[in-house]
Amino acid sequence: MSIDGRMGGGGPRGPRGSGVRNPYQLTEESPVYVISVAAELSGLHPQTLRQYDRLGLVSPDRTAGRGRRYSTRDIEQLREVQRLSQDEGINLAGIKRIIELENQVAALQARVAELSAAVEGAAAVIQQREAAVHASYRRDLVPYTDVQHTSALVVWRPKRDG
Repeated sequence: MSIDGRMGGGGPRGPRGSGVRNPYQLTEESPVYVISVAAELSGLHPQTLRQYDRLGLVSPDRTAGRGRRYSTRDIEQLREVQRLSQDEGINLAGIKRIIELENQVAALQARVAELSAAVEGAAAVIQQREAAVHASYRRDLVPYTDVQHTSALVVWRPKRDG
C-alpha cells in the first residue's frame, strides 16, 4: 500500500477503484497525466515530482513501460505538498507524516461509518423481533387489575388429599 492509502496494481478497474466500473469513465483518480503535464498543472518541476515519488509523498500509477501517470487527485496532493513546504515551512519528512496521518484518519472515519451502519442495522433487527414478540401475545387473556386494598384478612388453607 502506498503512502496515500492506495493499493498498487492495474487492470480495467484501476488500482484505486473498487467494484466494476466503465474503464473509459474518468474520475479524479484516473491516471491520465504524463509527468510533464502534471508538473505544469501543479506548478512544479518534473524533477520535483520524481523526488516526491521517490520519497513516497505522491505515488502516481505506472504504465506497463514504468512511465508515471498522474491523476487529478495526485495533482491536488502535489499542490498540497508544495503549500505545506513553502507556506507552512514543513520539511518533507513532516509532510510525509501528515499525509500518513490524514490517510489514517480517513480510514478510521470510514470504519466508524461502517460500524455505525452495522449498529443501526442490528437495532432495526432487534426492534423487528421485539415487535414480533409483542404481536404474538395472546389476546384472550384479561389483564390483571389491582383490587382495592382493604383491611380484610384472608386465610389460605391448602386442600388435603384423602
